[in-house]
Amino acid sequence: MTGNRFWRLDRHPEGNADFARFLTLCEEDAVPLAEGEVRIAVEWLSMDAGTRMWMSPRTDGYQPPLPLGAKMVGLVLGRVSESRDSVFPVGTLVRGFGQWAEEAVVVPALAGLEAVDESVSDPRQHFGALGMNAWTAYVGVREVAAVKPGEWLAVSAAAGATGSLACQVGRNLGANVVGIAGGAEKCRWLIEELGVQMAIDYRAEDVEARLATIPGGIHAFFDNVGGPILDAVLPNMAHYGRVAICGMVAGYDSDAPMPGPARFDQILMRRLRVEGFFIPDFLERGAEFLPQLRAWLDAGKLTVRFDETRGIENVLTAYERMLTGKNIGKVVVRL
Repeated sequence: MTGNRFWRLDRHPEGNADFARFLTLCEEDAVPLAEGEVRIAVEWLSMDAGTRMWMSPRTDGYQPPLPLGAKMVGLVLGRVSESRDSVFPVGTLVRGFGQWAEEAVVVPALAGLEAVDESVSDPRQHFGALGMNAWTAYVGVREVAAVKPGEWLAVSAAAGATGSLACQVGRNLGANVVGIAGGAEKCRWLIEELGVQMAIDYRAEDVEARLATIPGGIHAFFDNVGGPILDAVLPNMAHYGRVAICGMVAGYDSDAPMPGPARFDQILMRRLRVEGFFIPDFLERGAEFLPQLRAWLDAGKLTVRFDETRGIENVLTAYERMLTGKNIGKVVVRL
């Protein structure tokens, strides 16, 4: 194999636009694999907001930043084209953390690499209802936020990949779901397709005022955003409520630390439990979640809307769409 194209991080981005000023599409010839490495012919790339933190020079994130000059890293789905690991023979369909590249080279243990079920009719679901966004939604709603039937669950970035799945997990567990999203189209989709009880357009509505109409307050909040949305939710939480913090996309476009919540006092006043969590915390538990997620998927109780872009040369366009909220559902790039 020759002519592998990949995206290289050359500068730390500023904001969430014009990524072509900071990353370069490069080409290389293949190098021999070292013992234990696997080469993957990438078929799909997953666009995930958390990777924006890896581009930052900040050292206080949940993992060290990528060094400048490195290949950009993200979730990949594809087939093993060459292997020096007997666990992953050539031809195996795999998912794991690789490079934004046509051919990704990984050490399976470091990449969280795993073979995936080829009986799934749409392979994109390994990034969707059966993927890490779904694992995050499942753990965040069921375990961290500990949602119970009849409770009110609010979800921010509710029309995104993880948020839309969190809404459905909450609904499937019997909760009343409030989806907070940007734009009338997203809010219609949340109500008409995902079955949430209330959808709030944060761009056109007073989020705090809408939430204040919920009798008894919100019992659980699945937060992907932080910032002003979190401030709008905290005073509307029920006493002894739970806040599961999954992401802080409101601060990903800046290298400066995000200020603390302006309504921090409500954590004490309402006796709230606040807990942050990330996918790396429970990667080894993926097989535990799959039976329930697959059952919901097969029963039509867990759906994913895919925002698909084609071609590695268009990765940055897809990435910017995801970070700026121009998408609905899961953003993927098909190679």
